[in-house]
Amino acid sequence: MTAATTAIVIVAAGRGLRAGGGLPKQWRDLAGRPVLAHTVAALRPLASGPLVVVVHPDDMARAASLGDGLRLIPGGADRQASVRSALEALAGDPPDRVLIHDGARPLVRPALVARVLAALDDAPGAAPALAVTDALWRGADGTVRGAADRAGLFRAQTPQGFRFGAILAAHRAHPGGAADDVEIARAAGLDVAIVEGDDDNIKLTWPGDFARAARLMQEGGVPMDIRTGNGFDVHRFGPGDGCWLCGVLVPHDRALQGHSDADVGMHALTDAIYGALGMGDIGRHFPPSDPQWKGAASAIFLRHAAALAREHGFTLTHADVTLICERPKVGPHAEAMRATLAEIMALEPARVSVKATTSERLGFTGREEGIAALATATLVRP
Repeated sequence: MTAATTAIVIVAAGRGLRAGGGLPKQWRDLAGRPVLAHTVAALRPLASGPLVVVVHPDDMARAASLGDGLRLIPGGADRQASVRSALEALAGDPPDRVLIHDGARPLVRPALVARVLAALDDAPGAAPALAVTDALWRGADGTVRGAADRAGLFRAQTPQGFRFGAILAAHRAHPGGAADDVEIARAAGLDVAIVEGDDDNIKLTWPGDFARAARLMQEGGVPMDIRTGNGFDVHRFGPGDGCWLCGVLVPHDRALQGHSDADVGMHALTDAIYGALGMGDIGRHFPPSDPQWKGAASAIFLRHAAALAREHGFTLTHADVTLICERPKVGPHAEAMRATLAEIMALEPARVSVKATTSERLGFTGREEGIAALATATLVRP
């Protein structure tokens, strides 16, 4: 018997700013990387089918930093429209089941997902929830005006799981305006089983929620693997009229010599990423004895290292490069270098630093015999 395939849809197209920070909450920083990056990393290993991320059309380029292997879908006017777009995108090659999850719930755990999937063996829909235990009041104008019976009330969570064909038909039939996918399922006559939720599976909404989520991560609620790698490289000068430095051709009266394009800054940064992964250096992945890499653009090496980090579940959160030389002057080109490195690694430019220093006329860099570079890269995996 063939195992059921499960697609996962992460809904992250909202523009909500109640959490503060000047950004939609799914793009705000949490423990060194965007909230949505944590959510994707938590659910990526649990999908046996496509992993779809629905983002605002303005965020499609930003979403490229979430890693390879995702299906990015532009969201609609509201949550229901966004989910419908994702389901329609899956309909051509439909999975057996689909989990629909809020992008602003980064602390989702495998045990909770397992409970939802197990319930789908006996019901067309299943969703996690927590029983309401606090007293409920009705209020107006800042005063209590009455009480409400909490018996049988639950706080809904995600992921909400469904048999794919059933929830797609329910979305197609619904007129709109639903609070969540359970409401849409019930409107279509589908039974939705309630499974035990998780107190830590919070939806980040207010500024205090970020502090709580960070504390849970620090306390081990979501163990994290944080790694730092260092890289160092040197290339000598030879004949030429410019140097490739961090992806930018800088005019100079000489060029750097090497098997590839001799981009000393990019080589150091690439080695820093490989070092953080514990996977050797450029020579291991792109041997200089292989003629196909002669004169190659160093962007090939850096892009490979960044992709390798993503394949192993890491998010590259910061990269720092220092170029050591008397000439050429790096300052006028530093922002272009920063932007180029960020594009290659699919990072925001704010997470990349490029700077330069001299060696006070000492050593081979002081004698202008060549250029050295130091680099540091930080990787994070939940």
